Amino acid sequence: MHVDVDLAGGPRWRGQRGRLEVHYLTATDQASGTGLWVHHQVVAPTEEGAAVAHGWAAVFPPDRAPVWQRFGPAPAPTSYDAPMWARAGESTLTARRANGSAGELTWELAWDTGDEPPLWTFPRWAWQRQLLPAAQVVPLPRVRMTGSVAGRPFDSWGGVAHINGHGNAQRWVWLHADLGGGDLLELVAATARRPGLRLLPPLPLVQLRVDGRDWPRDSLAAAPLMRAKIHADRFTVSGLVGNRRLRVRASLPAERCVVVAYTDPDDAPATCTNTERADVTVVLDHLGAGGWQRERSWQLDGTGHAEIGRRP
Repeated sequence: MHVDVDLAGGPRWRGQRGRLEVHYLTATDQASGTGLWVHHQVVAPTEEGAAVAHGWAAVFPPDRAPVWQRFGPAPAPTSYDAPMWARAGESTLTARRANGSAGELTWELAWDTGDEPPLWTFPRWAWQRQLLPAAQVVPLPRVRMTGSVAGRPFDSWGGVAHINGHGNAQRWVWLHADLGGGDLLELVAATARRPGLRLLPPLPLVQLRVDGRDWPRDSLAAAPLMRAKIHADRFTVSGLVGNRRLRVRASLPAERCVVVAYTDPDDAPATCTNTERADVTVVLDHLGAGGWQRERSWQLDGTGHAEIGRRP
């Protein structure tokens, strides 16, 4: 397994207070179009109280409303046997497998990690040094997952992402888009929780992998050149870095979404609206001698993975 996968995916919480660590898996079954979201998290309270491991799972069929159920809580472990990444009771996530149950939902998936490197949505240095309130990385951006979900065969291209920090942003959006042919887009845009920063617009961090190359080179340095607009059921991100211009639009129809409420380490509530069946448009332009020219464009109909979230 690529050494960077271990760095990006391995658990980082070791008993500190006021921490939130999340691993989440998203995938879309190729035959049925059903989306899957499995979310593990460890919540270590800022004040008194024991840290817990818990999570939820959701399925998003194309022909009916999505359903979701919680699993846990269980005491949060401070050490794991490799290659374990997350565990809440009987629900586990490793570098190569995901198994568990939440209510009547069950999942059993396996994959080969392959040689594809992580997508560093936040720069690698930010992840390693833990200097920011939170950071996100995608240790497994695109792997072939096979097995069963809710008792039915499941064969998909999916990914596993990892968040480590002090809690959720005041407001955020997230997008993972498998653009086909190995091309990928990962996007996080967030507004900080500090009172003086809550009025600022969301700061987008973007990584676009095309033909095996990631752009922009440093997502944090490029973030001030990006703009995000967030609505209740959709969001857009656009920006200009060097001689390339990116425009992204994600739509989250209400009938394809689940709304999940949970609690941050500081005991504040947070709510996210998530769908694994978002409609996504991505356009990449290149500035040449004759002006702006279309370099690439992609359209996903019901296969994007997206979320809109906020704290009160």
